[in-house]
Amino acid sequence: MIAAQLLAYYFTELKDDRTKKIDKYLYAMRFSDETVRDIMCRFRREMENGLARDTNPTSNVKMLPTFVRSIPDGSEKGDFIALDLGGSNFRILRVKVSHEKKQNVQMESEVYETPEHIIHGSGTQLFDHVAECLGDFMEKKKIKDKKLPVGFTFSFPCQQTKLDEAVLVTWTKRFKVSGVEGMDVVKLLNKAIKKRGDYDADIMAVVNDTVGTMMTCGFDDQRCEVGIIIGTGTNACYMEELRHIDLVEGDEGRMCINTEWGAFGDDGSLEDIRTEFDREIDRGSLNPGKQLFEKMASGMYMGELVRLILVKMAKEGQLFEGRITPELLTKGKIETKHVSAMEKSKEGLSKTKEVLTRLGVEPSEEDCVAVQHVCTIVSFRSANLISATLGAILSRLKDNKGVPRLRTTVGIDGSLYKMHPQYA
Repeated sequence: MIAAQLLAYYFTELKDDRTKKIDKYLYAMRFSDETVRDIMCRFRREMENGLARDTNPTSNVKMLPTFVRSIPDGSEKGDFIALDLGGSNFRILRVKVSHEKKQNVQMESEVYETPEHIIHGSGTQLFDHVAECLGDFMEKKKIKDKKLPVGFTFSFPCQQTKLDEAVLVTWTKRFKVSGVEGMDVVKLLNKAIKKRGDYDADIMAVVNDTVGTMMTCGFDDQRCEVGIIIGTGTNACYMEELRHIDLVEGDEGRMCINTEWGAFGDDGSLEDIRTEFDREIDRGSLNPGKQLFEKMASGMYMGELVRLILVKMAKEGQLFEGRITPELLTKGKIETKHVSAMEKSKEGLSKTKEVLTRLGVEPSEEDCVAVQHVCTIVSFRSANLISATLGAILSRLKDNKGVPRLRTTVGIDGSLYKMHPQYA
């Protein structure tokens, strides 16, 4: 009994000692409350710059009008097709909304691969692929003869002048398709569908995935007026007063604004909180110098951030007795799903050992404790960053309404938020 207690005590001491060392080592990634508040104020200023006519052209946070004027009120009904392109998968859904007795939503969906050669290929290839998948879906569901309304969730920054038109500003995340930037993605998709000639589709609306999240949440909760994605990438939208949106005519009512907050910091305004690891991630990315906030916070980069930290610590003899393996040095070998597994409260340490053993570094118990803590610091920083920018949106909503206390709902989706055991 005493031996067990001693062992537990020793392990707790070891754990505390290791985590304190890591805390010191990654000091720059651990934010004080003051820093979080400061980031919140900076983002609030960026939002104002993006909304104002004079400062929008040079603003990094583009605050794009979506032409979505209200939240669903729950009375909507019909038979629809939804396309969802931009995250880790390409999904097609058929959604039936009815009101017999009570509100009823039926969904059937298929997930389609978007292979590497397509997301790094040409626009024609991409939209031919989307049209082909849609044809396959309609065939499977036996609805090729119906002309169902289609909603297109396209999760990239787009300039819109109306609901069914979206001109791509720039690719982000894993996508780099030629010949699409500056083009209307609805036109490109319609062209690909017409070329096939075996079915008809009516694309009624293009929305960003944040807007889709806000609308879906709003269907059940009328108070929802913010949508956030924390997945492969990260972004947010919210309902802004039309009178504050200089780029759109009119003063009455509200419109949903797609903030495109992933680009926060692209002008150098976050340099004081970016670390050497963030700079290394950026240098090795598809879009250096762009989406700097996203690269610090989203799922696409989190595993790689952890790997870069472990490599440096191993090189300095602080981990694995200085052992460095070709696997540990290989980009992409630690994925965000591994970070999530390593942070589980019960089996986290055994998962950490599994992941590190696969990398061939023969970890000690102490190494596992250290690596788990590195993961915690990286994902905690991400959650801090998102909480700061969300805080800015909420304080703006509160001021817009002129209320002493804001009562609102935030819809959140995305693989990192859903899969990570501690993130929420």
